[in-house]
Amino acid sequence: MQFAETLDTAQQIIVNFGLKLLGAFALWWAGRWLIGLAVRLIQTALTVRQVDATLQRYLASIIGVVLNIVLVIGILGFFGFETTSFAALLAAAGVAIGAAWSGLLSNFAAGAFLMVLRPFKVGDYISGGGVEGTVRELGLFSTTIIAPDNVVTLVGNGKLMGDTLKNYSAAPYRRVDRLAQIDHGVDPADAIARLKARLSTIPNVLAEPAPDVEILDFNPMGAQLAVRPYCHTDHFWQVWFDTNRVIREEFSRAGYAVPAAHAVHLNVPARSTAPQREA
Repeated sequence: MQFAETLDTAQQIIVNFGLKLLGAFALWWAGRWLIGLAVRLIQTALTVRQVDATLQRYLASIIGVVLNIVLVIGILGFFGFETTSFAALLAAAGVAIGAAWSGLLSNFAAGAFLMVLRPFKVGDYISGGGVEGTVRELGLFSTTIIAPDNVVTLVGNGKLMGDTLKNYSAAPYRRVDRLAQIDHGVDPADAIARLKARLSTIPNVLAEPAPDVEILDFNPMGAQLAVRPYCHTDHFWQVWFDTNRVIREEFSRAGYAVPAAHAVHLNVPARSTAPQREA
């Protein structure tokens, strides 16, 4: 009799466990389907709002992970497990992982801000984090920059956000700053007129704003001219080198003397040391 009761009890336990197990599988399947549907709806909404594709993947990944954790906790609660302690364990694990990966998490958070604030985009020429070059990729943890010497450089997003960031592609044009030294015997007005005429012939130099050529300073060799043409960022280095060549060719064609330092002598009258007589 006791054996029959024990068998009935075991059957009931097995049946109840089996039903709960089937229910758990059903909850898992339904929950995963709903999570996938929610993530797809969110991605569709972000696409309609023209949110960056990288940011879409970033948000979808975070939402998917959070919803899956909630689903697992719900299934454990369905089986009768105490989920409060489990949630506390997850929180403690999150704190430990956050402390161990503080650098990565700071780069991760900075990447999210870069994607939302959009201080630059792929293809822009920027300077930040001690690196200057063209942005090839904006990742979740780092940004890939191609330096002018064609070296691929990865910069942590946290370093970019914490440093002064310059975007040279944000404005429609950029100024090229060069200096031209002339000798004391050279007329600055003549040199300025010659350079302005030649700068306008350099390819990709903008007509508006027009190139600036003015006296910037004086030194022992003579006047120092500021030579400043304007161009698009894509043509910056070409205009830079062409401007140097134009300065050299134009000064040579004009026959200007090579600047040399000149000593300056001041004639100061000697002070009399004889005592003055009182009136």
